[in-house]
Amino acid sequence: MIKYKTREEIELLRKSNQFVSETLAELAKHIKPGVTTKRLDQIAESFIRDHGAVPGFLGYRGFPATLCTSVNSVVVHGFPSSYELREGDIISIDCGVVMNGYYGDSAYTFPVGPISDEVYQLLKATRESLFKGIEQALEGHRIGDIGWAVQNHAESHGFSVVREMVGHGLGKSLHEDPEVPNYGRRGTGTKLMNGLVICIEPMINLGTKGVRQEKDGWTIRTLDGKPSAHYELAVAIDKNAADVLTSFRKIEETVRIFD
Repeated sequence: MIKYKTREEIELLRKSNQFVSETLAELAKHIKPGVTTKRLDQIAESFIRDHGAVPGFLGYRGFPATLCTSVNSVVVHGFPSSYELREGDIISIDCGVVMNGYYGDSAYTFPVGPISDEVYQLLKATRESLFKGIEQALEGHRIGDIGWAVQNHAESHGFSVVREMVGHGLGKSLHEDPEVPNYGRRGTGTKLMNGLVICIEPMINLGTKGVRQEKDGWTIRTLDGKPSAHYELAVAIDKNAADVLTSFRKIEETVRIFD
């Protein structure tokens, strides 16, 4: 069942999602070779709690950490660990918070030092595909319009779209209806109405689209072992343009990644 939000609820969601942006921007200062993903998780938890919020992922369906830290071929849901980041890695950090009873949820893929050109192009195209999807998040459009826009942009650049993992509605629960796939056909799926808040989150692979789940029950990795990128923003559906509740601005002021 889709839960449409009032204007007051959207403003509360904006606050929680803007705070996720600030958390990711704080983490951006610490991403460098030699830092463990566990250390990033500790930094995030302290930052969130120090600002009066609560980690949104910690304990969610048994998830053991504040962050999902997905390195290289891990698509999503990677566990923070003693792994030390290395130059040339990429790390997708997905972060959730609860503030004033509402969830914030966002993800960003960071390079660790210089990366190869093909991986840079993967990151660039994935981020672009997110904004192509957001352009379609308008009242009267359909979920399939978003998925088609993401898929078309990613595949036109030679990359592949993960099918098994999707975006979602957002509110007092982390995952609400409807699901928001990153592929689809225009004019199909749930009609987008004012008051709907969704997370659009392309997960795009350098190689083939296939993925597998590891024995921990969470970690999703590419079948061919090639890198994957992930970007996520929350948007409220409106008539003339999507109302983007999250922002990459502070992240990209902290670390210059794209020209």
